[in-house]
Amino acid sequence: MKTQAEIVVIGGGIYGAQVAYHLAKYGRKDVVILEKGEIASGESSHAAGLVTQFATSQAMLKFRMYSVELYSQLGLFNHVGSLRVASSREQLLELERSVSRAKALGLECEVIGPDEALKIMPQISRENLYGAIYLPRDGQLDPYITTTSMVKFAKELGVEVYTNTRVTGIKLSARGEVEAVVTDKGEIRCEIVVNAAGMWAPRIAAMAGLHIPTTPVDHQHIALRAVPGHEFAPDTPCLRDPDNLVYMRQEHGGLVIGGYEPNPIARWIDGAPWEHGGRSLPGDFEQFEMLLEGAIRRIPFLDQAGIITLVRHPGAYTPDCQPLLGPMPGARGFWMMAGMSLNGYGGAGGMGKLMAEWIIEGEAPMDVYAYRATRFGNYYSNFTYAAERTRECVKYYYRLKFPHDEHEWARPHRVSPLHYRLMENGAVFGEKFGWERVNYFDPGKPSRRMGEDQRNWGGWVKPPFFERLRQEHTATRERVCLYDLTSFGKIEVKGKGALSLLQRLTDSNIDRPVGSAIYTQFLNTRGGIESDLTVTRLGEDYFWVITGSAFIANDLARIQMHADGDVSIRDITQEYACLALWGPRARDVLQKVTNSDVSNQAHPYLTTKPIEINGARVLAQRVSYAGELGWELYIPNNRATMVWDLLIEAGKEFGMELGGYKVLDPLRLEKGYKYFTADITPSETPYEAGLGFCVDLEKGDFIGREALLKQKAEGVKRKLCTLVLTDTDEFTQIYGGEAVYHQGKVLTRVRSGGYGFTVKKNILYAYLPVELAKAGSRFVIDLIEGRREAEVTAPVLYDPKGERLRG
Repeated sequence: MKTQAEIVVIGGGIYGAQVAYHLAKYGRKDVVILEKGEIASGESSHAAGLVTQFATSQAMLKFRMYSVELYSQLGLFNHVGSLRVASSREQLLELERSVSRAKALGLECEVIGPDEALKIMPQISRENLYGAIYLPRDGQLDPYITTTSMVKFAKELGVEVYTNTRVTGIKLSARGEVEAVVTDKGEIRCEIVVNAAGMWAPRIAAMAGLHIPTTPVDHQHIALRAVPGHEFAPDTPCLRDPDNLVYMRQEHGGLVIGGYEPNPIARWIDGAPWEHGGRSLPGDFEQFEMLLEGAIRRIPFLDQAGIITLVRHPGAYTPDCQPLLGPMPGARGFWMMAGMSLNGYGGAGGMGKLMAEWIIEGEAPMDVYAYRATRFGNYYSNFTYAAERTRECVKYYYRLKFPHDEHEWARPHRVSPLHYRLMENGAVFGEKFGWERVNYFDPGKPSRRMGEDQRNWGGWVKPPFFERLRQEHTATRERVCLYDLTSFGKIEVKGKGALSLLQRLTDSNIDRPVGSAIYTQFLNTRGGIESDLTVTRLGEDYFWVITGSAFIANDLARIQMHADGDVSIRDITQEYACLALWGPRARDVLQKVTNSDVSNQAHPYLTTKPIEINGARVLAQRVSYAGELGWELYIPNNRATMVWDLLIEAGKEFGMELGGYKVLDPLRLEKGYKYFTADITPSETPYEAGLGFCVDLEKGDFIGREALLKQKAEGVKRKLCTLVLTDTDEFTQIYGGEAVYHQGKVLTRVRSGGYGFTVKKNILYAYLPVELAKAGSRFVIDLIEGRREAEVTAPVLYDPKGERLRG
């Protein structure tokens, strides 16, 4: 065995094979694959082999399209096509919505009717068949042959492969850099490790002092014999029926059927045993029965089919069922490629290519923010919590989950110190990154946690809480409203190296006077937005970074991975409550509870000062996501209830309301405020997004500066625009991702949208070519309620000069 290599890939499944193949293809010849068993002896050996291009995520669509073409070029793929059917009216609307999103991302697909679906696959029943999509380039492959072939191709390019070789340790230098991989057959010194170890990936990560929350969850599929007179031809399309929770593909005239039941079983939540390899577990016919019944509903003659075998096997899933990709803080040179069980062979080729390019170039070549290995941080370090959240995510892989539906399992997990005060006021809770957060208030009624609410209220209809949102919105605009935003991420950055670190990461000048609150972005080298946050300077070498609830782990990791020198970085999210007091009477309320001067002269917009409220030191930050006068108040947890009670009492005089997170969307849409991961992503620059005011090209070097200089000189080619529907002012459902048509052709997609209660318009954001990014340009939007006309309007619909904000 070699004693030295540039890159060691741990895992001989399809993902390890793909990243090694692509690394070698791009010129990295000194690559080793280590596999504790034989090639394709882990999860890869149990895959069903169905591959689709269909996706509603830009990155996943690209991954799958590339994978299909790669397998096809290598002679490993059978283009039998795939049919995805809707067995309910709600699923048909979801299918139409998904097709609109996929078309906006570049996939050619259409919803077809029942008659056409039956022509493509005449074996299926017409009963409860509402429509389908057919993708002729989809198909199937042999998992074992595909994986062993990819390893063979990698070896031909110079990759060395060692099977039956188990990793026993990862050596790191004193600086936390990868030095070597230790195995039961010796040590390989290396600079880079790719952890593609499937369900054993958490155990490999732990060897480098890292935690990743993947949980093995059992999955079953059954092989049925051909029914005489009903044999399936070799070119039979793959079939997916989400309402019946099943997928199927032809094999020897019969079918292989799998699916996703509502109560999946987690296994080995604290780590998969090394000795478990390619063995399957005893099948559970009782648990699989409902899936078989679903298959029979769609293809009735299957009730005559004999069973060949029922295979049960665990696969590694993450709490959000998305892959874990990229580098990790704390172990430089250690890369993750794990949690792949729902992405399978369709994602493998594209992700292998991406990872190879990322490792070689040092930065992801596309937006994979939702897949970053850092996104969970230590917030999912509790094995039971991670497992429950993972099981629930697997449950909804086929079961329709509406946009307003919430997680139900493993709640409550994290709560605000004000949780019981919120409950007393009729809070209706949602969940974000483990936090119980108020979606809206239902005064006079018992507090509750939302779950499958949208499913229960009728699916694709106007939300029953719409009028309550109007009340919270009106109070914020006309009087004053109090919000609990404790789940906001809070990172403390201190030390002599703090300023230089933040200057390098941000596009704004952070070297402002103590007390300044700076709205800014972290960028990648292409100038794309990797984070959208506020940096507050509390001292010469002392800063707080405030970010969104779900972004804290990625932002913290980004800061840590760029830190070098005398700097302390600490997550203080759970040490402080955050109350937002917004509205034209916010100053009146705040002044009643403090002797500190909160006048505009003493405490202007975008300044942060400590104020005293009944003996408590409160950090008052003059910012507002609602676009109104107001403050975010950061309060030590043990004083939060006292401050809340004082504000509630003081607010009575001014008709103060309580507000939740759902009303923040209509408030910010009216103000032209962007939402990270929807309106702004790593694929867009501040200049394209209308955030050029944040950029300070004169402050010195920072990540992304060269790209911004180039773009500024050449001019942007697209802009984020505000549009309104012109054919109705009544509430219309807008969820984001919908296709935008111009002159009969798909031009772009909606990023986010909602109803503005003050301007009485349906508002949406979309990136448009500069020649069309002007007021009055007209488009057609493919919404779930049908196609609607829209036109570009002013970027900011409410208080465009920001006079109320600064008053």
